[in-house]
Amino acid sequence: MKQQNKFNPELEQELAKNLTAQNSAHEFANVEELLRHDAARTSAPASIEQRLQKSTADFPKPPKSWWKRLFG
Repeated sequence: MKQQNKFNPELEQELAKNLTAQNSAHEFANVEELLRHDAARTSAPASIEQRLQKSTADFPKPPKSWWKRLFG
């Protein structure tokens, strides 16, 4: 005898909601918007973050603006 699954509307609604959330497409106006969206949801590995911080630590600070030197 074959096993028959009973119809469960709650389960079906939950599955439909999950599929909709997974398949929802987002259209971007430009490339920058796509990159910002991706960057907000993707984190860099810790090892890459550490290497980036080390490599940028040696950069000289930009000189003060003329107006900051004059007024500040």
